[in-house]
Amino acid sequence: MNVFADFNERIRKAVEALDLTDKDGNRVDLARVTVEPPRDASHGDLATNAAMVLAKAAGQNPRALGETIAAALRADTDVAEASVAGPGFVNLRLKPEYWQRYLADVVRLGGDFGRSTMGAGQSVNVEYVSANPTGPMHVGHCRGAVVGDAVANLLAFAGYSVVKEYVINDAGAQIDVLGRSAMLRYREALGENIGEIPSGLYPGDYLVPVGQALAAEFGRRLLDMAEEEALAIVKDRTVDAMMAMIRDDLALLNVHHDVFFSERTLHADGATAIRAAIADLTLKGHIYKGKLPPPKGEKPDDWEDREQTLFRSTEVGDDMDRPLVKSDGSFTYFAADVAYLKDKVDRGFDQLIYVLGADHGGYVKRLEALARAVTDGRVKLTVLLCQLVKLFRDGEPVRMSKRSGEFITLREVVEEVGRDPIRFMMLYRKSDAPLDFDFAKVTEQSKDNPVFYVQYASARCHSVFRQAREHLEGFRFDPAAFAENVSLLDDDSEIALVRKIAEYPRLVESAAQALEPHRLAFYLYDLASAFHAQWNRGTENPDLRFVKVNNRELTNARLGLVQAVSEVLTSGLGMVGAEAPVEMR
Repeated sequence: MNVFADFNERIRKAVEALDLTDKDGNRVDLARVTVEPPRDASHGDLATNAAMVLAKAAGQNPRALGETIAAALRADTDVAEASVAGPGFVNLRLKPEYWQRYLADVVRLGGDFGRSTMGAGQSVNVEYVSANPTGPMHVGHCRGAVVGDAVANLLAFAGYSVVKEYVINDAGAQIDVLGRSAMLRYREALGENIGEIPSGLYPGDYLVPVGQALAAEFGRRLLDMAEEEALAIVKDRTVDAMMAMIRDDLALLNVHHDVFFSERTLHADGATAIRAAIADLTLKGHIYKGKLPPPKGEKPDDWEDREQTLFRSTEVGDDMDRPLVKSDGSFTYFAADVAYLKDKVDRGFDQLIYVLGADHGGYVKRLEALARAVTDGRVKLTVLLCQLVKLFRDGEPVRMSKRSGEFITLREVVEEVGRDPIRFMMLYRKSDAPLDFDFAKVTEQSKDNPVFYVQYASARCHSVFRQAREHLEGFRFDPAAFAENVSLLDDDSEIALVRKIAEYPRLVESAAQALEPHRLAFYLYDLASAFHAQWNRGTENPDLRFVKVNNRELTNARLGLVQAVSEVLTSGLGMVGAEAPVEMR
């Protein structure tokens, strides 16, 4: 169902029939031949670079070779016109009958249209959000959550076996701070006047219910315990409470993970997992004892001017070697990253994707190098960085949250504007570019609001079917009869809409391959725009209306076109994580 893949194969066969050879008498390599939409739609339906990429090897002029290829393609029964443009592009215009048959196949496939087998069942782990469990999700986590979820949805639709993962950072100093902050709220719940929250502790009101729950469960018993024993209990209860809140916040955004991995398990039993991961790298020759030169600028927390156990990461693509074990025998934070990555590899994943905030840019090279070392280059690791989101209301910056004490919570944003505007707009810009999110603009009902415009197209599709049932007694769309009536769709504007629908399978594969879900959001807007334009043509010209009261066969054919648009909008919005509404209220 990928028209571009279909014609790529047809063009390759046509070129093979020309028996083109290089100067050594070998057949020319067709690997770089591509088929894509022409930059100017007036040039045709498809364009191929075949002549330009083959001309040099074949010892021919690109335009002359293009004319030869165009002549061969004119013999194809589905090709109405083949012409050469520019330096040698071959443009094809297909016959209406091809697009009519194509649309019939789209309707037959329904929700499976666009689904690909490109992934061939390869196992992919997508880890995203993974916020420290020290408070509610804030808007800074929102973009990574949406991008990671959409990437995972795209990959699954493109034929990969995907696991969505969240790593719980429940080890380290921030958990000690969390425990001490909750202990303060526990004492407050017992009636103590705790005064102002000391600097260095978490001040947000979200810990008040945690303190109250601890008081209800333990009474004053925690105060009678040794501090270390009490703090261990408080930390466990508080992390559990924070993760329950985080799960609820993510659910509001329609984000649901398959796996929640506890970092603490890597440190269990004397850090067995970390030691095993370092031992594995040692056997592979990637570990040595040595000193690191002082870095330029600000020194990282794990830098020491002493001999340490180091990962020879510069030999696998990093810009500096990385410490794993400090001179006092304690592990660096990166040592846990080593063990975590090895755990993923041991679970059998073919590809690892990390979705991180822009402040983690320094992790990219070290993680990529680590994957090469751990897997001998067998497993591909990709890091996607999400730039900051700035919140505005009517152009004015939004102030901080009262509840969190420091930031705008994800829940506050969802409750004000809704899940769908957030999910769509977080994808309506490439993830590595900054994003301005205006509460007023994402809720206005106009063409300038992309999510409204796309969802309005979905609602309009369903309204067409309601009109048909209302104006044609006993009428219902018959997919089987549609195949017989599809030839009635012969207006240029109708064929143009079919061509836009036909871009979807290629879009899914290219977006999944590039890990760029923003392409999906852009495409859905373009498809919605094309559908609204066709609706408006019917308003201006009654002959082009979707529902023709005096012609049931034509109505059935046009409803097939509407059905196809609706299926693609529903499918695409599903991957975005938004609803495809049947009506707008």
